[in-house]
Amino acid sequence: MNDRAALDLLLAHGPLTRTRLGELTGLSKPTASQLLGRLESAGLVRTTGNVTGRPGPSAQLYEVDPGAAHVAALTVDPEGITAAVADITGRVLGEHRVAAAATAEDVRDRTAHLVARAVDGALAAAGLRPGALHRTVIGTPGALDPHTGALRYAPHLPGWHSPALLDELSAALGTPVALENDVNLAALAERHDGTARDTRDFVLLWADEGVGAAVVIGGTLLRGATGGAGEVGYMPLPGAPLTRGGGPRDAGGFQRLVGAPAVVELARAHGLGAATAGDALRLAAATPGAGDAVLAELGRRLALGLAAIVAVVDPELVVLSGDVCQAGGERLRELVEDGLTGLALPRPRLRLSTVEGSPILTGALHTALAAARDTVFDTTAAPAPRTGPRSSSAAKEPPCPTRAPDPAPPTARSSPSSPPPRYS
Repeated sequence: MNDRAALDLLLAHGPLTRTRLGELTGLSKPTASQLLGRLESAGLVRTTGNVTGRPGPSAQLYEVDPGAAHVAALTVDPEGITAAVADITGRVLGEHRVAAAATAEDVRDRTAHLVARAVDGALAAAGLRPGALHRTVIGTPGALDPHTGALRYAPHLPGWHSPALLDELSAALGTPVALENDVNLAALAERHDGTARDTRDFVLLWADEGVGAAVVIGGTLLRGATGGAGEVGYMPLPGAPLTRGGGPRDAGGFQRLVGAPAVVELARAHGLGAATAGDALRLAAATPGAGDAVLAELGRRLALGLAAIVAVVDPELVVLSGDVCQAGGERLRELVEDGLTGLALPRPRLRLSTVEGSPILTGALHTALAAARDTVFDTTAAPAPRTGPRSSSAAKEPPCPTRAPDPAPPTARSSPSSPPPRYS
């Protein structure tokens, strides 16, 4: 417990002297010295200079050794796969994207190969060799069914539906692999780094090419019996065609109202031509009259769907995320807030996402780091090789989980939370 508390403090505060670490942990100087010696011998901490400019002998500074472990995080969309590699401190070392249309015939049987290509590219950009990873988390639309292990609610990703996919990915990467719903990961990023920080009950609504929601209750993600909690794109709403069957072209009711294609269509109906939803909303914001009508109608539609969610969940906060919400900005948020008035009795706070970069990739990195630290920072376990050939590392890792674990809730003895991933 002392070892883990010290490591978490070094992650949260950066380099610390032995004396300062003892003050923060409440340990005596001899105990703090023994602890640091033990962690240094285990390859988990290293010295990083001295404190200067004060009376007396200079004190050594200690930090978590960034090379103690590395993780990979990936996001999957219909056009390709993006991978990022970070060290155990959360610093992102390299990224790489592999373009591949998810519905192409030659992609369906090459999913594991494409994922490995994306990860290898990120490792090369980071200056690391294959086999250097301890954990991989992949964010995808849909969710893994906990009973079958197959990906559900993502018919537009046909190459990702094999029940043996996790085993195939783990074998290709030589590391435990977890698949997690992309909107759930965005919510985890929001709770770590964004608007939902320190909020235990909130809903994140994601409006982009697809539409979904993440529901966090008491600090825990709500997943549902089949992993489909939050698949609100399928939610039937007045004014939208009903969805039946869930085929790749059978977009849900709410998604047909507020997804990116619907926004482009709405803008064109008011004489505003744009290729993407983001461009359409930026054009609407700069076009009085027709643009006002586009934003007002989109705000009404978003409020209609949110009213159904809020009436059931009664969250403290609703976070608007995804390209549609971000492009609409504060003006769209205000219209949604006004439209929500009277539609549902609960009145949650309504805020835009404040996570920089890709919330999905950031959430995947947080999840991968949490799992890797639980393993690597366990000084009671026998030490394992830090790196190894891809062909052998998979056999030495524990079985891969069917999904990424939720971060553990804080307890009375918990140390400060770790910092967010940092992009170099």
